[in-house]
Amino acid sequence: MTLFEDVEYIKKRVADDKETLKAVKALEKNLHLLKTKEGLSQLMKKKKMAKIIRNVEYEEELKALQVELIKLQNWVYENNKRVMIIFEGRDAAGKGGAIKRFTQYLNPRKFRVVALQKPTEVETGQFYFQRYFQHLPNPGEITFFDRSWYNRAIVEPVFDFCTPEQYEKFMKEVPEIEHALIDDGIIMIKFWFSITKENQQKRFKERMTNPLKHWKLSPVDEKAQEMWDKVTYYKEEMFSRTHTGFAPWIIVDSNDKKRARLESIRFVLSSIDYDGKRDAKINLHHDPEVVERYHRRSHSEN
Repeated sequence: MTLFEDVEYIKKRVADDKETLKAVKALEKNLHLLKTKEGLSQLMKKKKMAKIIRNVEYEEELKALQVELIKLQNWVYENNKRVMIIFEGRDAAGKGGAIKRFTQYLNPRKFRVVALQKPTEVETGQFYFQRYFQHLPNPGEITFFDRSWYNRAIVEPVFDFCTPEQYEKFMKEVPEIEHALIDDGIIMIKFWFSITKENQQKRFKERMTNPLKHWKLSPVDEKAQEMWDKVTYYKEEMFSRTHTGFAPWIIVDSNDKKRARLESIRFVLSSIDYDGKRDAKINLHHDPEVVERYHRRSHSEN
């Protein structure tokens, strides 16, 4: 599908996004210009039209990557593989939006999204990892963790939800536990969605003014900006103590949410040798400017 061959398809995909839908309809009036390089160049010089074209290109690229995700899911199911993908990051970094694009067209019987509430009184008295273990992927399944046991590495110590002793115990245990899971055959990918303080603030303001996103606000969100430096300290501690050769942290620059979604999907696809991968009609090599393995340097969000 080219940029101007299937606008109707694009319109259906963005039907719930009024701004993008309006933009695509505006683009229809200029389709004749898209058929020549000169016409395309002319449109790209107009700021509004350039944004419209980028939105349509994004939808096309996302569709092609989602086709590959379906292939990956089929391979996981047919070969009884177990895949778990952890999404961590500051509040409003775009974790939920990325998971939504990962799972949008997957068979719901073959994947799960795990987003646990705060532990119950019973769970508080259990082995810390116990409530997460019951959500580990079964054979033939992909599990997406919207936050994970790494709550104890950052959120809990920042807001005093755990003791210093509990924190230290966790930091010592987690590399060994992840090594055991991977040694047992689980394919594990750990994403950290990185965002600047300024962009986080902008997204919080959007949540406050957009009734469709207001539910995302929480008491913790309200303190996120105030606790920025403290979160940074624990984040770096987490990286330095839990980034390992067998379970590395993958940093995703999510200041551009759409780019982050595309490149994180690419990373997963490029990391697993699934059936039909060589027949992909889209580039599966992730952009290292957006997605990279953690190494000891300052990141853009600090």
